[in-house]
Amino acid sequence: MPTTPYIPEYITVHLGPPDSDAPNVTVPFAEYIANVASSEIYPTWPESAIRANIYAQISFALNRIFTEYYRSRGYDFDITNSTAIDQAYVEGRDIFSNINQIVLDIFNDYLVRQGNVEPLYAQYCDGINTVCEGLSQWGTVGLAEQGYTPYEILTTYYGDNINIVQDAPVMGLTASVPEYPLRLGSVGDDVRTAQIRLNRVSDNYPAIPKIAPPYGIFSYDTEDAVKKFQEIFNLDVDGIIGKSTWYTLQNIYGSVKKLNELNSEGISLEEVIQQFPEVLREGNTSPGVSALQYYLNYLSNFYDNIPSIAVDGIFGPATREAVLAAQNTFGLPADGIVGEDTWNAIYNAYLGIFNTIPIKFTEGNTIPFPGVFLRVGIESEDVRVLQEYINYISQFYNEIPSLTPTGYFGSRTNEAVMALQRLFGTEPSGIVGPITWDNIAGLYSDLYNGSRLNEGQYPGYELGQ
Repeated sequence: MPTTPYIPEYITVHLGPPDSDAPNVTVPFAEYIANVASSEIYPTWPESAIRANIYAQISFALNRIFTEYYRSRGYDFDITNSTAIDQAYVEGRDIFSNINQIVLDIFNDYLVRQGNVEPLYAQYCDGINTVCEGLSQWGTVGLAEQGYTPYEILTTYYGDNINIVQDAPVMGLTASVPEYPLRLGSVGDDVRTAQIRLNRVSDNYPAIPKIAPPYGIFSYDTEDAVKKFQEIFNLDVDGIIGKSTWYTLQNIYGSVKKLNELNSEGISLEEVIQQFPEVLREGNTSPGVSALQYYLNYLSNFYDNIPSIAVDGIFGPATREAVLAAQNTFGLPADGIVGEDTWNAIYNAYLGIFNTIPIKFTEGNTIPFPGVFLRVGIESEDVRVLQEYINYISQFYNEIPSLTPTGYFGSRTNEAVMALQRLFGTEPSGIVGPITWDNIAGLYSDLYNGSRLNEGQYPGYELGQ
């Protein structure tokens, strides 16, 4: 589903039940709402009643779009005109002028539960032939005649904990599925979204391991959760979130949270707020810039035209030149800006080189960052190598706890990593990304080589006769 709701410029309507062979029509969203309202209510009703109904119709349609209710199930439309499950839409019908004017006034307003993000699944029925838990269309008339405002009418049916979001942005409809499959090493808001959904689904399907907390970093624990999810729902078990896994996860997530029901569990703003920048460019300063610089600096050892640069977290002219060189090397438009295509090209080139290196601890030697962020709960050979480095460092720094290299990233490893991050003057997050890894490996190397005697060197004491 999209990150936050917006009003689509167009909506595609299937003119029949979902599995019928009926055609689809794509119409402007405001025109669709005006058609629905003209098909379901009367222009002679009091204006407050008309407005209350239109608010409900807009919210219902937006709920279908925001949750990608049909598209995530493989359909090529956003909503049907089957009144058994959706809203009435009559292709080619006349639109009542007063209804059309009201729609143009409020078509980019919709209902939400207080504290929730998703448009309210504003269930309604006519109140005469059918009765439901939501709004009664004919009932709104009586309330309007009593002097109720549109909001008061809506709260009568949907409760006092609803808000009317006004002037939502209008934009082209886009699918939520990530442009590139998510896999080990992927970082960003799409990863965090998938992790949040997997954690919620795991409440209903306990065999799916928890990802705690969802940082937006696709590591081994996320891969384990994805594989178990794929196994449960009969998908190819590859640990990669492609289109099929993404939409299946979205469907199950929507079902367990009842997003398409009046008593929805709801989606909080915290669940959808973006935490990662979409692009990196000159002037940025962030951990993301540091990671970019680390990868570019490593690639400079293998690509003559990519210059080595300082890893300082500041996207300055030197970093821009390295980005331009990488873009030219990998056949990308050279603009010096790191979007998704450039990031993936740089990261995949780095990972391709790293994968040729045996992941095994060898005393005195270090290996580069394994390309996957390490944190509590992860078990891998990468963690074992990390623990070996830390264990050696602990012999020289009393504040760094010693470890048993088990390959499992537990609380003691987390404590040691945080202590080292404080030593390096970086945020003590306990997460080992490229910069923390490089700092730890570099310190290990310095300590190891500094404590070894080369040929001809002697310890600092006199030798006897």
